[in-house]
Amino acid sequence: MSEEAEDRTEAPTAKRKRDAAKEGNVLRSKDFGTALVTLAGCGWLAMFGSSLMGACKAIMAASFSFGRGDVEDFEPFRPLYEAGWKLAPAMLSLFAVAIVAALASQGALGSFQFNASLLAPKASRINPASGLKRVFGMQGWVELGKSLAKVILLAAIGWYLLRGVSHTVIGMAAADIGGAVGALGGTFTTVLFTMAGGLVLLAGLDVPIQIFQLFKKLSMSKQEIRDEHKESEGSPENKAHIRQKQREIVGRKMRPAVESAHVVLTNPTHFSVALRYDRGADQVPVVVAKGRGATALAIRELAREMAVPVLEYPQLARAVYYTSRENQEIRDDLYQAVAAVLAFVFGVNQAAGGRAPQVVVPDTARFDENGVLQG
Repeated sequence: MSEEAEDRTEAPTAKRKRDAAKEGNVLRSKDFGTALVTLAGCGWLAMFGSSLMGACKAIMAASFSFGRGDVEDFEPFRPLYEAGWKLAPAMLSLFAVAIVAALASQGALGSFQFNASLLAPKASRINPASGLKRVFGMQGWVELGKSLAKVILLAAIGWYLLRGVSHTVIGMAAADIGGAVGALGGTFTTVLFTMAGGLVLLAGLDVPIQIFQLFKKLSMSKQEIRDEHKESEGSPENKAHIRQKQREIVGRKMRPAVESAHVVLTNPTHFSVALRYDRGADQVPVVVAKGRGATALAIRELAREMAVPVLEYPQLARAVYYTSRENQEIRDDLYQAVAAVLAFVFGVNQAAGGRAPQVVVPDTARFDENGVLQG
């Protein structure tokens, strides 16, 4: 392989990106997802934390409650079960907030999609060698460094905030337990939001890194772009082979019709019209075959094979093509022009030097290649 093919300097094409998305290679950032989920959890705690604390108090009160009914019908888990239903709404709402935040983090990165093929088992996922390569490879060391940075940053934030309020809270506890608990709760919420801000800072660093790594992974060489273009558009060799097959199929169908023709009019490349004029059976020339593109080429090849005259009359060929169907007589306003061509073919009134005669197509039958009347 050439050096150019080895050097991936080109941006990925749209097809490359679609194929990568099908394989699960999309933009992802664990730090961004973690930061968004943590922020959502902190917001929930600030708004609905009191309901969670109330449910916890109810569970604790039920755990220490013991009456005569409990002696006569001993069911130690019944109070906890009843109190647990008070905790369920708070926990379910927190779970729902976390799920929505996780989905929103993927949507914000443009990678929110479901790919069932990714659920299929892959040998590389359970291959020990592949796992060791991921752990001890460059990506593994990068992830380890990011994890250590997160631990150090969050520990430093928590230590700094708690150290500043520890003496105040301890002093309040000596005088007012309720006030100390409230102050401690507020401090705890502040610490959580500050740590979430630290996670957001790490995510702001991680997302550009992930964008760069994904771009580098999907980058293509010039040779790969050329190969993709050939695959999507088809190589010239394949196109020629397909056209040949098409001509062979069309030729088999049109062979009897072209064999009965007396002349073929061409555009010269886009259209072909085969005409028959049997003086004993036809009152007016008849269109026995017509076509454009591959069909036109097949008609011309059959005509040359069967020694049927092929003449280039672009305007007349288009006129007959757009005004007549196969096995149908030509239109009246074209009879004079077609008659001049047939007279030449039959050797009647042949021009000097054997040159085909000039014909005039009426304005009512002057079409362009798209079938639009020009007259």
